[in-house]
Amino acid sequence: MLLKMIAGVLMLVGVAHADVVAPDVLINTTVQEVLAIVKQDKDIQAGNQKKILELVDAKVLPHFDFTRMTQLAVGKSWRTATPEQKQALVTQFRNMLVRTYTKAFTVYRDQTVEVKPFKMAADATEATVKTLINKPGAQPVPVDYEMKKSADGWKAFDVSIEGVSMVMSYRGTFDTQIQQNGIDGLIKMLSDNNTSAANVSLRKAEAK
Repeated sequence: MLLKMIAGVLMLVGVAHADVVAPDVLINTTVQEVLAIVKQDKDIQAGNQKKILELVDAKVLPHFDFTRMTQLAVGKSWRTATPEQKQALVTQFRNMLVRTYTKAFTVYRDQTVEVKPFKMAADATEATVKTLINKPGAQPVPVDYEMKKSADGWKAFDVSIEGVSMVMSYRGTFDTQIQQNGIDGLIKMLSDNNTSAANVSLRKAEAK
């Protein structure tokens, strides 16, 4: 799964632009930059968490709509959550996704990404950008990006890998947790999981 998730990292990277760049152009232009960084940086390939997090923070996070992603994952229960609960959910969901994506950098080796031909109406505010992640000796993996135009440019709010929505795949687990323990129970579960993952990463770093 991590090998597939690397596409999510690579495709959602960008740089600041004065004008709004079409989603496929943004993806196609910036992916080469990140591929080059990962290929050349031995520390990132070796799993240096500090450098990976710095790269993700600078190049990836600005191009996610974490609020919408969390809302989709939580589903109908989002409407009944308080503003404080919504903020906590977004924070913990964001932290979980950051850890998922940082792991992907450590397994990158020789994958390439192909952006498929793309057409979009001039006044479109949402778009699906289809890509393929290619690895020698393996079948290409289709990865689709659901993107929405905002005041800050195009942002991704979901990623589908081989037809499976990343955000929606969490909804079942989240629904069960909310039914059993409420919104606060879901927040606690996400927080506990993030803390546990952070402690594991710290112990691995200290052991090196």
